[in-house]
Amino acid sequence: MVRVAVVGATGYAGVEAVRLLARHPEVSLVAVTSDSYAGRPISEVYPHLRGWVDLVLEAYDADRLAEAAEVVFLALPAGLSTECAPALRERGRKVIDLGGDFRIPGNLYREWYKKDPPPARWQEEAVYGLTEWAREAVAGADFVSNPGCYPTATLLGLVPAVRAGVVDPGSLVIDAKSGVTGAGRGLSLGSHFSEVYENFKAYKVGVHQHTPEIEYHLGVFGGREARVSFTAHLVPMNRGILVTAYGNLMPEWRNAATEDVVQLYREVYAGAPFVRVRPAGEWPQTKEVRGTNLCDIGLAVEGRTGRLIVVSVIDNLVKGAAGQAVQNLNVMMGWPEDAGLAAVPLYP
Repeated sequence: MVRVAVVGATGYAGVEAVRLLARHPEVSLVAVTSDSYAGRPISEVYPHLRGWVDLVLEAYDADRLAEAAEVVFLALPAGLSTECAPALRERGRKVIDLGGDFRIPGNLYREWYKKDPPPARWQEEAVYGLTEWAREAVAGADFVSNPGCYPTATLLGLVPAVRAGVVDPGSLVIDAKSGVTGAGRGLSLGSHFSEVYENFKAYKVGVHQHTPEIEYHLGVFGGREARVSFTAHLVPMNRGILVTAYGNLMPEWRNAATEDVVQLYREVYAGAPFVRVRPAGEWPQTKEVRGTNLCDIGLAVEGRTGRLIVVSVIDNLVKGAAGQAVQNLNVMMGWPEDAGLAAVPLYP
């Protein structure tokens, strides 16, 4: 059993990691941290964990974690992993970071996050863990930077089309919608019940920090420089992301049928246990992946406008955060990719 700790265990992504790791057949969950709730059992803060995980929450201490655990999950707000991840790596521990600090090059991080980037040494060591497109790199990694929730849904939906030259990577428009848990557990006016309920809004239009992450890694995995218009929206539900992306078809694909693109995607994701490509004319919904590490993708060639339409859905807390982190752990350790993650979606 590999000893694992979760830092930031009382945030939504952190507690989801705790839930998944608690039933993982190869993992012993040995420590959970929360500066806000230190000294209290995590099952007191989150009673749904009672009998599954009753560890007492600790304040963060790098020496203590390095002594207790072999792998540490960091589920922290942007800016905090910059210090925590290097400290743990210097103590010889494997790290999977669910935050945004190591996902993009330092110049982009400074521009979009308005913070000083991590030291270049650690940025270079961190492997971007979009598992389906980075298995080989993740398998040899000691430090993985988990992708953001919106980029996960977007990249899984678009990389095959960009890589195969189906769409013009400079024409991409991404309309993305997320449940409220994507904003985290911290209190803010914008996520209050009365602000969200019976409401639907766009936010961070033109300045969302996931824009450079999407563009940069479309270039890395798709092999072509991309430019995207990305707009995020908040939907009054707890979990789920639905991304609808549009791209102009390249000349050689203008006369293609939807079935041709579906076949391409099925071949690309044939070895991906968590990606389900829907038949032509069938469109995924967020509740069809709820509580799982699945990403469902629907496709349409719109001949009238010469565009490809891609719809992808994930559970933002699982495939968009904790589940993908566990998937990366499995690949890092050489375990079956679906260890601790095999689950039928919750419905309705």
